[in-house]
Amino acid sequence: MKMNAAILWDYEQEWSVEEVDLDPPQEGEVLVSFEATGLCHSDHHIRTGDLPAPVPIIGGHEGAGVVQEVGPGVRDLKVGDHVVAAFLPSCGRCRWCATGQSNLCDLGAMILTGTQVDGTFRRHARGQDIYAAIGLGTFAPYGTVPEASMIKIDEDVPLSRACLLGCGVTTGWGSAVHTADVSPGDTVVVIGFGGIGSGAVQGARLAGAEKIVVVDLEESKRDKVFQFGATHFATSWPEATELVAELTRGVMADSALLTVGVVEGPMINDALNMVRKGGAVVLTALASMSDMTPTLPMAMFTLFQKRLLGSLYGEANPRADIPRLLSLYREGKLLLDETVTHEYKLGEINEAYDDMLAGRNIRGVVIHDH
Repeated sequence: MKMNAAILWDYEQEWSVEEVDLDPPQEGEVLVSFEATGLCHSDHHIRTGDLPAPVPIIGGHEGAGVVQEVGPGVRDLKVGDHVVAAFLPSCGRCRWCATGQSNLCDLGAMILTGTQVDGTFRRHARGQDIYAAIGLGTFAPYGTVPEASMIKIDEDVPLSRACLLGCGVTTGWGSAVHTADVSPGDTVVVIGFGGIGSGAVQGARLAGAEKIVVVDLEESKRDKVFQFGATHFATSWPEATELVAELTRGVMADSALLTVGVVEGPMINDALNMVRKGGAVVLTALASMSDMTPTLPMAMFTLFQKRLLGSLYGEANPRADIPRLLSLYREGKLLLDETVTHEYKLGEINEAYDDMLAGRNIRGVVIHDH
């Protein structure tokens, strides 16, 4: 099959939309016609080299579409099924899947290789093999992808919104609900209001947080944060720290969630200063793999029992949590339509990332032409 796809030929270059050959599905794979894909910051991390993915690579990992063909050994999907691509596959058999931690599935070790699970390729351009981001490559209208990465969903859900659950919204929501374990009456700080941050605010709201403070440099996001459930907004660390102290009479926040585009070492200390004794700082945002800058006040962890917690995919179990979130969407409790600031065509992908980096979007979505 021939199709157009957005390829990153080398780091720090723009995405190039050009013709690609796609092979049919092999053992354990399905061919999916992607209707839409979210524009996640993680694909920009690949572009800058902060994520060590190989190039040339087709980007994109937040896809939703319809199964067109199934390969040998596929058990749970059939042609016509509507699916969301979970950016972390789950085998259902490893230790992590068996203990309810499918976000840590052993298959996840394959996602940065850019190949299929068996180590081979299904995409080719300019006479060479092309990698696919997270083994998905949703910056293309079609993908030959592992069944282990596909979550079947009901057909009444708009695919242009369901795609957001493949990574950003689920990651943010789970960071609050699973990792921070937000409880009714909590005070929560969300640092960075983009795709993940907006999900984190909603997770905190749905978990019953009383006060939700959003910190973002972009003043233009002030009105939007309240629509998603925030109760307060600040545009700097000092302003936010002072506000949290005032709201809690000096006790400070129960949890602070770092959901910025790129996390830097000093941000961890700033977040630790916002949480109470026994409070948690949740590190969801990605940093450069080479960033070793954090200098942590070790006594604070012992004497004040503060916690620094990593959160991969919001500790979500996608086969359970994605349908759960879609039920909340149907009931009007989880906002997805309001998350999408702008829709783009694939040929506008570089403009779309410029908008994201400039803070003009909460989320951008590419709608594929077929």
